[in-house]
Amino acid sequence: MIKGDKRVIRAWAMYDWANSAYSLTITSAIFPIYYAAITFTGGADKVLAQYGIPAESLQSYTLSVGFLLIAAIAPILSGIADHRGNKKSYLKFFCYLGSASCAGMFFFTYDHLWIGLLLFMLACIGFSGSLIFYDAFLPEIAEPKDHDRVSARGYAMGYIGSVILLIINLLMVMKPQWLGIPDRDGLAARLSFLSVGIWWAGWSQITFRRLPDARSAKEEAVNVFTIGYRELRRVWNEMIGLKRLRRFLTAFFVYNMGVQTVMYLAVTYAKKEIKEPDGSAIADAGLIISILVIQLVAALGALLFVRLSKRYGNIPALVIGLVIWMAVCLAAWRIDSTNEFYVLAAFVGLVMGGTQALSRSTYAKLLPETVDHASYFSFYDVSFYLGTVLGTLAFGLVNQLTGDLRNTIIAIGSFFVLGSILLWRVPKEGRLAATS
Repeated sequence: MIKGDKRVIRAWAMYDWANSAYSLTITSAIFPIYYAAITFTGGADKVLAQYGIPAESLQSYTLSVGFLLIAAIAPILSGIADHRGNKKSYLKFFCYLGSASCAGMFFFTYDHLWIGLLLFMLACIGFSGSLIFYDAFLPEIAEPKDHDRVSARGYAMGYIGSVILLIINLLMVMKPQWLGIPDRDGLAARLSFLSVGIWWAGWSQITFRRLPDARSAKEEAVNVFTIGYRELRRVWNEMIGLKRLRRFLTAFFVYNMGVQTVMYLAVTYAKKEIKEPDGSAIADAGLIISILVIQLVAALGALLFVRLSKRYGNIPALVIGLVIWMAVCLAAWRIDSTNEFYVLAAFVGLVMGGTQALSRSTYAKLLPETVDHASYFSFYDVSFYLGTVLGTLAFGLVNQLTGDLRNTIIAIGSFFVLGSILLWRVPKEGRLAATS
């Protein structure tokens, strides 16, 4: 395959378009609101409170377990994929696992709370696992000088595509009578979960059709798990000698804890801490507006940070993003009104799109010449997932121990402070210069 093929790059970016529906509808928008509704209406929050587990914390713990499981198995699977040369097969498997789990959440009701949470966790595993093999295609389809632009294009496609499906889902949830949907048992919300599964699997077919198929395996062997471990150990030994890559990965691990915690649990925070002018909790419509603002601005943020990276270099551009994140955390700790929250949402979108896109492309630029991209990206994504585990776990624990969600902002802000310090320790010469 020739790097820079526009058709392949477009097809690759379409997977962001496909899977981001999960990120928006399931993790950020409709599911958190639906979960809060069925736990409080059904009384599950009181049942869980008897065991000392708030309903909000259980949701964050479920995410933590899902990310922990994928972090445990992904490196071995990526080693096997690199040995056999079949990254696309693993991409398909996790895609279908995630999309089927989202579709299965149609049956998530109060009476099936634990089954619903299991499917919620499997959807998380499917989404996270597929990204390892999806991200690993980036250095294969684009030249290093194009990594920032191509990575940002994928994120921008994801933000736009997920907004389109969310608007459709909002019509289903807020105006079910327009579509002839009975307004009972959360049917409209559950249908939106089904639509995410169909959207995810359906649009992914464009990606699967264009991405390169398996290359020849390195050698024949019987025990594939031994192969996976051996590939993983070899790549790890190589990474030990790559100072810039190692230091960047450490910084990414820390600041990503904050990014992902905001992404997954911002709605949970706002639902409890942000107030309407009359003093009541923020309305569901207000939450949806803020989420749409984040997504639309994030698409622009991804493209804006590409320009910043061209002018100042990747590391300084990322540090600028983390400084904005610190300001966002400080503002979130102080505000409590909906109007302030909408303004804050715009800044969250701006910096979220930029830091996510630039982090992925920066890591790709730092990779050595290799064909083992899945193994190398497994370390990136394991850092991503373990950071998410610790971030969501910290959110749940701080809330559980202090009884005040505002205290979680202090923990999140500290991740960005430490992450920016660690980023400055990454040597800035070479491919991360401003001219890259």
